Amino acid sequence: MNSSGEHPEPPQDPAQRTLAAGVAAGLERLIGLFRWLSPPSGLSLTAAATLATLERSGPRRLTALAAREGVTQPAMTQLVARLQDSGLVERVPDPADGRVVQVRITAEGQAMLAGRRAVRAERVALLLARLSPDEQAALAAALPAMDALANAQRDGPLVGQP
Repeated sequence: MNSSGEHPEPPQDPAQRTLAAGVAAGLERLIGLFRWLSPPSGLSLTAAATLATLERSGPRRLTALAAREGVTQPAMTQLVARLQDSGLVERVPDPADGRVVQVRITAEGQAMLAGRRAVRAERVALLLARLSPDEQAALAAALPAMDALANAQRDGPLVGQP
């Protein structure tokens, strides 16, 4: 959202649209690379993303978690049951309303995520070593923009998203 609380409009200038499309395509390739770099752990991408959300945001109600991850409540209920059976999450009473249950990541769930991240970081380091110093510097220079992009989704849903 912009400062007036409205969603930003896509760029109208053809050159800006072309640049945005090229950046979007590059980010899609990078996302594909990170999926490939993730070690096999028995976790689906949705399960890993759900654990990461709980780690980042703290305990959440099932309905809020389903909305955040873009799945139906029944699908999230099944996923949470599997994660709970694996010891990666637990259900706890909501401190604001004891009748409501929240889902919280366990220490085992945090360890699972840390292990996945460590393997991915090691694999990325090996790939980065193949790049020239200039390419590495270009990536380092882009980090503030990538952080801003990652944080932009937290400001509110995009047009057409819940």
